[in-house]
Amino acid sequence: MAIITISRELAALGDEIAQELSKLLGYTLANKKSIEEKIKSYGIADQQLQKYDERKPSFFASLSQDRDDYVHYLKTALLNEAASGNVVIVGRGAGEIFRAVPGVLSVYLGAQLAARIARVKSYFHCDEKRAKQILEQSDQDRSGFHKFFFDSDWKDPDNYHLAFNTGALSPRISCMLIKTVVAESISAETEAHGATRIQELILGQRIKHHLLYDKMLPLHFLEVVVAQGQATLYGVANSAPLADTAFIAANEIYGSIRSEIQVVHEYNAIL
Repeated sequence: MAIITISRELAALGDEIAQELSKLLGYTLANKKSIEEKIKSYGIADQQLQKYDERKPSFFASLSQDRDDYVHYLKTALLNEAASGNVVIVGRGAGEIFRAVPGVLSVYLGAQLAARIARVKSYFHCDEKRAKQILEQSDQDRSGFHKFFFDSDWKDPDNYHLAFNTGALSPRISCMLIKTVVAESISAETEAHGATRIQELILGQRIKHHLLYDKMLPLHFLEVVVAQGQATLYGVANSAPLADTAFIAANEIYGSIRSEIQVVHEYNAIL
């Protein structure tokens, strides 16, 4: 169950390489279109996607419930895409979401500025000045998206297993190199561990959804960590009865629950 995540600069041939790689390996391709369709199937509107998708939200957008909904359903969509394994996922912070999952190969695609400018001029039929503006805005958006939602440096090579300069390497060569690394570094045992971890993440997401969206409990900073057969609730509640209600509701989804929810009676007043 190999999962390949691709983070890319604009005009670094990310979509082309992802498409060719998925065909070469026989993997499913999860790109912008398919991921957006999945998120919208959960009830997220187009305007919500436009506010958050691979960009840092504005000040007011960053404070809204729409932000939390977007992140929740983005993670849900990507986990569901990864559940069956053998998938290439393009962008959307997938490298961060699957960072600790065995059997994941995280790839970064960049290129020299001159090569990117030439490609943007060709894509958008614009002059060099406009091409630079488009690239600067895209880099700023993607950097802000990763910093805001995942507190990570988008271009830090330490965040990736592989990094390619697509100004020097063709899509075909890049795909062949990635294929070789997958074959040599991801064993059947690693894939099995990855499949188990994905199911744990999916279960945690299901429990979180049940508490926040089915039961509509006013919990803050809720996270559900599933490991070694136990699900642990983390977050903040403004009363002990609310924390107890969350514990009971979580048991409706899974039978082995531990609660580390902190009770802060003054929390609403602080907000």
